[in-house]
Amino acid sequence: MEFTSILFYVFSFFFVTSSLLMITSRNTAIAALFLILTFFSAASLWLLLEAEFLAITLILIYVGAVMVLFMFVIKMLDTDKSTLRAKFTRYLPLGILVSVIVIAQMVLVLNAGQFGLDVVGVPEKNDASYSNITAIAEQLYTLYVYPFELAAILLLIAIIAAITLVHRNESSRKTQNISEQINVQAKDRMRIASIKPKASMESK
Repeated sequence: MEFTSILFYVFSFFFVTSSLLMITSRNTAIAALFLILTFFSAASLWLLLEAEFLAITLILIYVGAVMVLFMFVIKMLDTDKSTLRAKFTRYLPLGILVSVIVIAQMVLVLNAGQFGLDVVGVPEKNDASYSNITAIAEQLYTLYVYPFELAAILLLIAIIAAITLVHRNESSRKTQNISEQINVQAKDRMRIASIKPKASMESK
């Protein structure tokens, strides 16, 4: 067995194990840490597949930015662990059923009869001058330019919809009226109030 094959099995083991631990963990912070380990394992597998750009993007964006944001949100939210545990136990059979269906579908589609080495062949090794960024750009901006633009538009619509839903029923939102601030007068800025002393103060 080659050294790259050993690395593939090692990283795959960590990928599958950390994914399962992330799902079964009842502590949200620990689950986020297992998700970080899953991302690192996936990035290592992409490095073995000579997809260096995707591996670096996964580490920089998801691990370096998204997961750090997740950790801050998890620590700032006051979550009720008893409610989460009750819901976890309640929806566990449905989650197992959905997981079995997904695994069965992946086995039927990604079996050796369709993606085996005798069907697709062994991929050729690229030389040192090969660039992942150039290959991805050629595919995105030539063959898949319309789906790429459509995905960008859908993401923009999703962002606008999320902001609209958050601020839809926000009645306590503070607004600023510029015209009232400009037209304010000096007498409106300060008011002198007459405060009578209390009885205890007078006795002293």
